[in-house]
Amino acid sequence: MTPNWTRNWLWTLLVLIVGGGAAYAVLVGKSQPEPRAAQLPAPPVVDVVLADLGERALWVETQGTVRPLREIKLVSQVAGRVESVSPQFAAGGFFAAGVPLLKVEDFDYKFAIARAQSQVAGARQRVAEEQGRALQAKREWRDLGSEQANTLFLREPQLASARAALHAAEADLGAANLNLDRTSIAVPFNGRISTKHVDIGQYVTPGTVVADVYDTDIVQVRLPLTDRQVALLDLPLNYENTPVDQTDGAAVILRARFADQIWEWHGRIVRTDASIDVDSRVVYAVAEVHKPFAREGGSERPPLAPGLFVNATISGKQMPAVAVLPRSALRSDATVMIVDDARQAQLRRVHVLQSSADQIWVQGLRDGDRIIARAAAVSVAGTEVTVKETTTLASGE
Repeated sequence: MTPNWTRNWLWTLLVLIVGGGAAYAVLVGKSQPEPRAAQLPAPPVVDVVLADLGERALWVETQGTVRPLREIKLVSQVAGRVESVSPQFAAGGFFAAGVPLLKVEDFDYKFAIARAQSQVAGARQRVAEEQGRALQAKREWRDLGSEQANTLFLREPQLASARAALHAAEADLGAANLNLDRTSIAVPFNGRISTKHVDIGQYVTPGTVVADVYDTDIVQVRLPLTDRQVALLDLPLNYENTPVDQTDGAAVILRARFADQIWEWHGRIVRTDASIDVDSRVVYAVAEVHKPFAREGGSERPPLAPGLFVNATISGKQMPAVAVLPRSALRSDATVMIVDDARQAQLRRVHVLQSSADQIWVQGLRDGDRIIARAAAVSVAGTEVTVKETTTLASGE
């Protein structure tokens, strides 16, 4: 192998190495993209609600069970066999005030009246006799020429005793007549029988419970209220020397499901309970509904019967500077996001007065504030936003 051939071979190898390296550099340089300028993300697009402040009437929702105004155990005041009963004397039967529901045999009580009348007649005779003797004694004493007579001689003690016996006999006659009246058992209010305990032929004694009855003119519902709910209501607080029941209390709408339908009854708050519940720390307001069993026109509404569970909506106070917002605008920390003049989202704390399934009633905003409708749309205060749509909500919208 000659020296020239060796030199040519080395030059050829060097050229190949240099050319391959240059080609590789060109290929690598073309595979890397050219650097681009950094792009900022577009501002989030949000819908806003304009705060329309105004005075609005709020309400409170609670629930309770219907109870009669009066519920008593009807008892017999005399002894005897039940002689007859009213057709209404049955579980569920209605009755009017003062109408007898059952009658106890009265023979013994009529006999007692006859005996008492005889005693009264005898006592009156004795009084008359003693009056005659006293008058005769007075004449005799005057004939003796003395000015002062002995009371015993004038028979004054005997006359007083006879008069006392007459009063006692008359009282016995009154008691006999009263017992006769008590053989007819009635109730002093319009009502309904929930349970009857006796029937014809049964013997009763004084104190025997003959039926459980309740008043049908008025029913009541005890409604529990939290301290926050009480703040929204104008409740009768029943101070000393004030009427127990008030007729101008807050209006109440009671709703209940019966026969697969929702029915309504209207009433009013008349008072609050005497004390705060020590376990739950709630205040109980008492609502009354009049004529709960009356049928209005051709309505098929059922009676508001005791034992029915109802949901209650109580009319509340008129609150100033209240805004209505969608519930989705409220964050978990009782704040909302508003959009300022620089189109940036800012936090604003609000006081939630009332809420429903899709709306909230709040204080703490300024009239015309733009509130982001969905709190989840912006999470960081100071974020620039783009407003897409602006709406205004009215109460109940």
